Amino acid sequence: MRTPLARSIAILFTAFVAPSSVLLLPLPVRADTQQVDSQQTDKAAVFDDAWQTIRDNFYDRTLRGLDWDKVKERYRPQYVAAKSGRERSDAINGMLAELKASHMFHFTRDDAAYYQLLGIFQHSLQRQIKKHLDGDIKYPGIGVFTREIDGKTFVTGTVAGLPGETAGLKLGDEVLSADGKPFEQVESFRRKVGEKVLMKVRREADGPEIGIEVQPTWIDSADAFEKAIAEGAQVIEAGGKKIGYVRIWSYAGRRYQAALGELLSTGKLKDVDALIWDLRDGWGGAQPEYLDIFNARAPDMTFTDRKGDPEYASFKWRRPAAILANGGTRSGKEVLTYGFKKYGYGEVIGETTAGALLAGRGYMLDDGTFLMVAVADVAVDGERLEQTGVEPTIPVPFDIRYANGRDPQRDKAVELLSAPRAQP
Repeated sequence: MRTPLARSIAILFTAFVAPSSVLLLPLPVRADTQQVDSQQTDKAAVFDDAWQTIRDNFYDRTLRGLDWDKVKERYRPQYVAAKSGRERSDAINGMLAELKASHMFHFTRDDAAYYQLLGIFQHSLQRQIKKHLDGDIKYPGIGVFTREIDGKTFVTGTVAGLPGETAGLKLGDEVLSADGKPFEQVESFRRKVGEKVLMKVRREADGPEIGIEVQPTWIDSADAFEKAIAEGAQVIEAGGKKIGYVRIWSYAGRRYQAALGELLSTGKLKDVDALIWDLRDGWGGAQPEYLDIFNARAPDMTFTDRKGDPEYASFKWRRPAAILANGGTRSGKEVLTYGFKKYGYGEVIGETTAGALLAGRGYMLDDGTFLMVAVADVAVDGERLEQTGVEPTIPVPFDIRYANGRDPQRDKAVELLSAPRAQP
């Protein structure tokens, strides 16, 4: 029987609203000083709320041996002095980084991740989302994942069916600007949905700037990630075989596993000879039981209605498969990678996973920003993956900078799965 705690972190994320801010009254002092202190307390109310939430919920009750009051003294003035929401968030994230743990971050409405996480938690945070966002968690964007490397922004992936992909942005593009201004995940597209935005990218180091027009749209991330499973699926012909490819951007919900099962059983990839299961980047949230789809020792079961239309109640993949993993494979996706490797379902190709496996709980703070706190340790078959990760069986390093759409990790998987199989 699962305990209440196990149920609450079944997908490695749960959501709660943060407790109300506690305002401490200062001791009697000069009137002018008292007014300044009161103003600073008001300005720091959200910071104090975050500090207390971490203190009361972080999975290590010793807070890694830190003097948490001194940590507050270090970062609170930075928060109070901040001139923007980004600077305030930086102060909170600096405090979180002191704990050196995964699932510890703070996001604002200027971050695509803010809306993506609210998409994951939308049911349990419904009241708070209605209060702060009028119940609408869509955001203006183009559906690209990016990474900062040496002060430059590079595209690490495009979500199938969204404007970034359809406009032709490629893996490895250095993003230089959007409409002549520095690129921002959300701000670059505010008040521009349906309009054309000129993005400048570079595909070679010191190469020419390339202009690409994109047309931002309102993105519901939960729906977009689900649709991208089928829309991004590909059949790659190599060595006389058909290799199926599917990327899972988020596993935070059974809907994504159901979409994978449909794709493999009756969809575009039902007749392929082998499968590439891409778990790189994006969000975790997967359940260990999702590996059951590769358990060839269990039967398939279908229902057929009076029209003769079959529907799978249980589907098992019985052909070769490989996982793609990298340093962005995190949380529940690491559980799948670990089990896939340990129990011999296939090769793990790429790079060591993030080593980010703790149970995270989401809080919506009083200013509508989002705070994630690691609230429980996690072991898989008795082994901790936090700060360790899962090593690939076939290492393939990949520096995505200026890749111009090339993907050596996927190429290696195609090579492996299309090679003639050794006869027993």
